[in-house]
Amino acid sequence: MVNALIITGDKVQDHEFIYPYYRLQEEGYQVDVAVEGGHNVTGYYGTRIDVTLDIPEESQYEDWDLLILPGGAKAMEYMRQNLRILNFIAKFHAEDRLIGVICHGTQLLISAGNIVEGKVISGYYSIKDDINNAGGEYLDAPYVYDQNIVSSPHYKYLGPWMKEIIHQMQQRGY
Repeated sequence: MVNALIITGDKVQDHEFIYPYYRLQEEGYQVDVAVEGGHNVTGYYGTRIDVTLDIPEESQYEDWDLLILPGGAKAMEYMRQNLRILNFIAKFHAEDRLIGVICHGTQLLISAGNIVEGKVISGYYSIKDDINNAGGEYLDAPYVYDQNIVSSPHYKYLGPWMKEIIHQMQQRGY
């Protein structure tokens, strides 16, 4: 069984959490949801997000095969300041595990040791300058795959983005 982890926070963009959560389950993945403090949160549009655990320590990266980082500008305001989240993302990336990121979630990659540097990457159009200033190359496309990251700029591309994530996991033997 493939184990996926979604790290999110209060005021996550609802669509960007809901679709990957259920789409991965549909593929037979075990999906865990982590939030600081391990408590349930509410999406920007009011969706109750049932959380299964607190933010894991970076040493626990081996427990998951895939990491999903949904967006939501309000959620990112707080998540980008959380060293536990950033350290986990940095370790997951350093071990070449697949990361799916959408919209403002790309800001976490910048804050987690500037993971976007040298990569072609997408995110919400309003963070284009952040991506470019961090040494990445912004691309506005339904999804972008570079090394171990599948990024997307907007929830209107959830279908192609998730299709590519699943394809990349299959390429990795999952």
